[in-house]
Amino acid sequence: MPKLTILPHEVICPDGATIEASANESILNAALRNNIAIEHACEKSCACTTCHVIVRGGFDSLAQAEEQEEDYLDKAWGLEPESRLSCQALVGTEDLLIEIPKYTINMVSEEH
Repeated sequence: MPKLTILPHEVICPDGATIEASANESILNAALRNNIAIEHACEKSCACTTCHVIVRGGFDSLAQAEEQEEDYLDKAWGLEPESRLSCQALVGTEDLLIEIPKYTINMVSEEH
């Protein structure tokens, strides 16, 4: 099983984490299953950018983003070439290094 290493995020995952994911599982589902509460305001329907992550390692192992994901990524805070919506990015066979950006465009978190 591929491993996802989540870099420390001061609110969501202060100590960072290494978790296992199944092939073809979304980064978001793997994180949520392991109690890493990445925001997902649109309930994983590819209609917002709150689950934006930056794939710092293993990016090329992911299938290319579809047009709808690319359109939403254009609106994401802190967009980088290795940015993906974690609800859409499916884990392949390689390990991934994931950074959760400090901010989202969401003004209110669903967790509050």
